[in-house]
Amino acid sequence: MKYDLDPDRKIKIEVGNDDRVEFKLRDIIVPPDHQISLKKDYDPDFTGGFEDKAGALERVASNVQRLSELQEKLYAQDIYGILIIFQAIDAAGKDGAIRHVMSGINPQGCHVTSFKAPSSEDLDHEYLWRAAKMIPARGMIGIFNRSYYEEVLAVKIHPEFLAKQNLPGKPGGKGFWKRRYREINRFEKYLTSNGIIPIKFFLNLSREEQKKRFIARIDEPKKNWKFSVADFKERALWDDYQQAFEDMLNHTSTEHAPWFVIPSDNKWFARLAISETICMVLERLKLKFPDIGDERRAELQKIRAELEKD
Repeated sequence: MKYDLDPDRKIKIEVGNDDRVEFKLRDIIVPPDHQISLKKDYDPDFTGGFEDKAGALERVASNVQRLSELQEKLYAQDIYGILIIFQAIDAAGKDGAIRHVMSGINPQGCHVTSFKAPSSEDLDHEYLWRAAKMIPARGMIGIFNRSYYEEVLAVKIHPEFLAKQNLPGKPGGKGFWKRRYREINRFEKYLTSNGIIPIKFFLNLSREEQKKRFIARIDEPKKNWKFSVADFKERALWDDYQQAFEDMLNHTSTEHAPWFVIPSDNKWFARLAISETICMVLERLKLKFPDIGDERRAELQKIRAELEKD
């Protein structure tokens, strides 16, 4: 599958009563072979000037149904699999996006993997191993809540994580990370060549909005369970993470697996953009139910006639 990655292409999303959201593709995608600045080129509060939250959520609900119908064809056709990747800073809304956007998906055709700290078994294998064994089969949708990209994010920022991998030589340094970017790009090229289509979302959250969401998790008892002291400690490394995210986007947004940078200060807009993107990618696959052929169709009609007599 080939994306239309012209940065100046206009995106129009019909919303509500003859209203629409309009923006250019460059507002939410990292063009391959372009160097971007996360801070200068992408606004976490971006909504394309659109403020109709209720209308946007109506469109999200419509997209949930649209995605359900596309999933049925994906499963029946059994040619492609979909790997949806979410990467973000803490509190950016990964869990909520998965819960809302994928609410209409048949659970039998979908699985979600949340990548936590690697186990001792994971550390005894190459770093892509634990992700590779969770890649969806053809006809399926797999969702990675965080992913192998943590190997060029958290592992890059915390040298102690890299030390636990017991790699030969002297791991770390600019050349080491460039090699990992190349390995990830080749891995994703291998997936697409075999019918597994990655859809990669980076949820772009502002530091101020993260603070608001952390405080809300503390102030609201029913959200206390969401707050982690570790998340708060990682906030002190904000600038390091932003640089790591920017490096990741610049090195691993490719023609076969581009990065979509989703403005995430407004959850309703993030869910609109995510649901539209997933539906757009699946529709470009030209999914359809298999044609069983005339012979099989005739056989089914004979069976139907026998059932009518029964």
